[in-house]
Amino acid sequence: MSTLVPQMSITEFRKLKVPQLRQLKCYEIYADGEYLFTFINPSTTFIRVQTEYIGQSSNAVSGKILEEVLGNVSFISV
Repeated sequence: MSTLVPQMSITEFRKLKVPQLRQLKCYEIYADGEYLFTFINPSTTFIRVQTEYIGQSSNAVSGKILEEVLGNVSFISV
């Protein structure tokens, strides 16, 4: 739990429309008191590039693609 980034519930986050999301500051998103993710709104190109770099690093360590999560992946072995 961050003390520098405000928090919001996933319910509140889902109610927001795209124009509202573009105005929003960065937030930590929670559901039932459990941390889900941090919403980063890159207001400058520099922040966007840094966010992409950190996201790429995070993806290299763990996580699944959407198709894996949904069970729609068929692996081809050579």
